[in-house]
Amino acid sequence: MTTQQLIEQIHKKKSFLCIGLDVDLNKIPKQLLETEDPIFEFNKAIIDATHDLCVSYKPNTAFYEAYGLKGWQSLEKTINYINEKYPEIFTIADAKRGDIGNTSTMYAKAFLEDLNFDSVTVAPYMGKDSVEPFLAFENKHAIMLALTSNEGAFDFQTLETDGKELYKQVLETSKHWKNAHNLMYVVGATKAEYFTEIRKIVPNSFLLVPGVGAQGGNLYDVCSYGMNDDIGLLINSSRGIIYASNGVDFAEKARVEALKLQQEMEEIIKAR
Repeated sequence: MTTQQLIEQIHKKKSFLCIGLDVDLNKIPKQLLETEDPIFEFNKAIIDATHDLCVSYKPNTAFYEAYGLKGWQSLEKTINYINEKYPEIFTIADAKRGDIGNTSTMYAKAFLEDLNFDSVTVAPYMGKDSVEPFLAFENKHAIMLALTSNEGAFDFQTLETDGKELYKQVLETSKHWKNAHNLMYVVGATKAEYFTEIRKIVPNSFLLVPGVGAQGGNLYDVCSYGMNDDIGLLINSSRGIIYASNGVDFAEKARVEALKLQQEMEEIIKAR
């Protein structure tokens, strides 16, 4: 999916919602545990109930890798289902990969070619040769960690070297990497006050924003500081949507929560 196609979907659906498919077998409805593939059945129901309200799905691969081969098969079935039935959806493999060049090349092949995700999250700590392999695929995207929403983000990301915070140096340096036009960035919603500075460095890039909802991030603050002329945001919500209920009505309740966010996003878009 090209960036322009993603922008078109945002305006068509009046939504920039990304739903995280982080499936914990301890939290899903018990009746699904009796099925052959509980993870996929859960995802399928959530996707069918919410696909018209969001523009993206983001499975965090740890929640699949934790269940070994069966979990990986569930991930493959999930992405295949989305690609085949809802090809307008932008898919994100939340894998946070990043290693020496030849290893990153294999990671990129695994997620962007074999599994056919539209994008994958990457860690920039090892520099450009760990990220550029993810940028080599036409109309695919690498979503690089810039300023995250976890408590430990302040251990390194905001430290100053030569008078400039590290996350700003990461952003500025990445703009000069090969195929940098395929870069997006992860910026946590709990860091809303930083969005103004981030937009000075990457005014046109898409930002994937976790942390709205369960982690306490405020949608309106994020949009006020982080939105650009093309919207430029993918707001992720995981637990607040997919675990709205653990009963037989789990998919319906997930839709209710997704609709609340979509309607808020529609009002924000109209206001602009």
